Amino acid sequence: MPDATEAVRREMLAEINAQPGSREALEAEHGQVWNTQELGQEFEVLGFAAPIVVVRRRSDGVLGSLFFQHSPRHYFAFQAD
Repeated sequence: MPDATEAVRREMLAEINAQPGSREALEAEHGQVWNTQELGQEFEVLGFAAPIVVVRRRSDGVLGSLFFQHSPRHYFAFQAD
């Protein structure tokens, strides 16, 4: 089954990882940032479709999504659904 989002996600993935930001730079631009361990503590991961991860926040069950960069691996820009 074709993925209608694949082309857009590939572009976003290339853009995000072309110049990966430090944690501080990502925080300045997007607010809160999580590393892999912090992500697991605060969210239940429901699925990945790089550069997006679908999550459920453990504290209140809110569904949402985050972007992530590969190296260093940081998750950022949480958006509730």
